[in-house]
Amino acid sequence: MKVLARVNACVDVVLSGVKLLQALGLNPGHGKDHSVLHSRNDLEETFIHFMGKGAAAERFFSDKETFHDIARIASEFPGAQHYVGGNAALIGQKLAANSDLKVLLCGPVGPKLHELLDDNVFVPPESLQEVDEFHLILEYQAGEEWGQLKAPHANRFIFSHDLSNGAMNMLEVFVSSLEEFQPDLVVLSGLHMMEGQSKELQRKRLLEVVTSISDIPTGIPVHLELASMTNRELMSSIVHQQVFPAVTSLGLNEQELLFLSQSASGPHSSLSSWNGVPDVGMVSDILFWILKEHGRSKSRASDLTRIHFHTLAYHILATVDGHWANQLAAVAAGARMAGTQACATETINASRVSLRAPREFMTSHSEAGSRIVVNPNKPVVEWHREGISFHFTPVLVCKDPIRTVGLGDAISAEGLFYSEVHPHY
Repeated sequence: MKVLARVNACVDVVLSGVKLLQALGLNPGHGKDHSVLHSRNDLEETFIHFMGKGAAAERFFSDKETFHDIARIASEFPGAQHYVGGNAALIGQKLAANSDLKVLLCGPVGPKLHELLDDNVFVPPESLQEVDEFHLILEYQAGEEWGQLKAPHANRFIFSHDLSNGAMNMLEVFVSSLEEFQPDLVVLSGLHMMEGQSKELQRKRLLEVVTSISDIPTGIPVHLELASMTNRELMSSIVHQQVFPAVTSLGLNEQELLFLSQSASGPHSSLSSWNGVPDVGMVSDILFWILKEHGRSKSRASDLTRIHFHTLAYHILATVDGHWANQLAAVAAGARMAGTQACATETINASRVSLRAPREFMTSHSEAGSRIVVNPNKPVVEWHREGISFHFTPVLVCKDPIRTVGLGDAISAEGLFYSEVHPHY
């Protein structure tokens, strides 16, 4: 099987967020979210804002020189680790661990990233560049303190000054690779990286994304992995300007789901943020709305038939009936991957995980949903709503995670690997 992954690829420099900010001479003050980071002070305030919530986030750093100074300090910091980064590269790398899969990665690949990639990940010559794009991943642990701040959950804050991925420079390489490589699955990501671009370039590139997807032969599923965003206009354009109808499958987390609903006036969009574990009924309502408003139906020419939602405590796989099979195994495999990868173990170690999912929940809040009680002996729960099937699974959450970055991409990759798309798709 062949997988074509594009467009974002980089080197992730992973280290302790608190220790890096201390090394930069920054002190814990008041948290404040900045949609774009312009200075070290903006970085400190935004990091504190999200660490206090225990929430993941990603931001663009506008000042090239300041970012490169911070990146140099981070890269040389004792204990800093270098990994494959970028949603497309991470999903490709995870899929390439299966020896039967071959992955073609169309993204900006510098020497360090090339060295880190799996042997089953192939890079077209046009994708190679002399310098790597670095993304800084500032991690923190559950209960970690900095001044008055205490993180409720382990998570990470990501920032970069990444112009190659932001401009989606590898779109043309992707189009030229299609005919020769003949993939069985296409993974698309990196649209969030366009937030650092002008509105005019965003519009132009989105149209080119849609055009490039239309070049993919009918019957080849296209999975779009979303990531943290702050620009509602860009998110609304992704939803409405033919990107959603052009893809087959979506992967996203709780923040991306709520931001999507807020940007496109969907259900529960008046909610400013989730309070603790996201309410299953509310999540289900938004997933239903996406597939009903933007998914495939008899009256709508859309390819979108699948959404894999993941949050720390549970996952939901929502599919339009008649297009996918093996959903139970797919959603369970994604949850298993979350537990093993976070703890860096081959199998789930019961002493190192905890159950944080609700034991019972309503399947909807916008209509008369049913009350579900989770059965530990049969943890994957299934329900149906107007031609859409939902598969819910609790996650065995790693108590002391070794690494949180790339977890969503690994979950989506594993879910895709176990998913069966119907031939008549």
